Parts: sequence; C-alpha cells; structure tokens
Amino acid sequence: MPNMYMQILAVGLLAFLVLRANGAPLTEATTVLPSNDTSSEEETEPSDLLTSAHVWDSVLGTAKEHRKAFDDEFQNNVEFHLLEQYTAPQFPANCPSSNFSKEACLHRLAQGLSTYIILLKHVEKEYPGSKILYEAKHYSELLLYKIKQKMKKPEEVTSMGSKEEESLVKSLYHHEAFHRKMTAHNILRKLYIFIVDGKRALSRKERRREKLAKVAMHSLLR
Repeated sequence: MPNMYMQILAVGLLAFLVLRANGAPLTEATTVLPSNDTSSEEETEPSDLLTSAHVWDSVLGTAKEHRKAFDDEFQNNVEFHLLEQYTAPQFPANCPSSNFSKEACLHRLAQGLSTYIILLKHVEKEYPGSKILYEAKHYSELLLYKIKQKMKKPEEVTSMGSKEEESLVKSLYHHEAFHRKMTAHNILRKLYIFIVDGKRALSRKERRREKLAKVAMHSLLR
C-alpha cells in the first residue's frame, strides 16, 4: 500500500513539474491522480484550455456575418480582398507560431486586442449602431478578459491615454467617405485574422504542454 501512494505522489509531482516547465502559472497546475476511469487520463477539461472557450467560435460567426454584410453593402461590386489595400501601421502584429513562449503570446494577444478595441471607434463613426460592430467589440473585450486571467502578469498589458486614443483614431481619417468605410471594414477583417491566428498559435502551445504531461504520466504508470 505505501508503494501505491508513493507512485501516486510521484505521478502528480512530475505532471506538475512538466506543466511549470512549459510556462503554466501556479494557479493553473492540477495534480492528476490515477483512477478507475482511464478516460480522465486521456482527456483535458475543456474549461482549463483557453482555446476551448466558446468566444472563439462566436468571433468566427461574427466574421461570417461581416463578410455577408460587406457583399450586401457594395452589392458584390467590390472584392473583399481589396480591403488589404486599406491597411494601417497601427494594426497589431500577430502572435508568432514558434519561438514565442505561451506567456509572451498571451501578452501579444492582450495588447493587440486592447489596440483593436480602440480602432473599433473608427468603425463606430462610419457605422453607428451596427450589430456586427457591437458583437466584435463585445467578443474582443470578453476574450481580452479571459486572456488576462491566464496571464502570469496581466498588469503588464498597457492602456493608451485618452489623448493617445484620440490621436490613433484621427490618424485613420480620410476625406473620401469610401476610403473611410473601406478602412472600417478592414479593421474588422484584420481583427478576425488576428484572433484566428492567435488561437492557432495558442492551440499549438497548449497541445504541446498537454502531450508532455501525458507522456510523463504514462511513463510512470507502465
């Protein structure tokens, strides 16, 4: 009996160390114990993975609505890909898929979402009362909140001052109405791409961490 308890403690300790080595904050670590239900060894609770949150799917749903609204507004006379021409240096950089720690990726996503939430003010000027804008802002704020919950140092995500925000929004202004509207649509488009790429990068890191933990546990249980 003592040998069995020692084995249980060893499994839990090694799983904990593997998670910590891959950047998991202390509050996320859980001790995994063997049980009669072997499925618990093969699955991870969805609520423990940021990329399993429903908000990601909600963002994709809004992105599809936006594409349809764009085609309807311009009656299919303007190609969606032409929005790329209305880019701006203020668009945040995406989270790299490699050579970036999970914490660094979370910080990049949080900081980027904070900027996009401000950029959405330009969209609001061009499309006040837009349902798509409301959803984009709501899901961005919700995702930002969830990301900060997973960060070790969420306080390092900085916020712009009111003057800086005003300057950012003003920099997007153009005397042609068509140009302003295309910029607004591209902000939404770039936001969705930013979020989708961020989820993809995080998924790779979460799967890698999960795989390392499972390998460590199975090697001890043989």
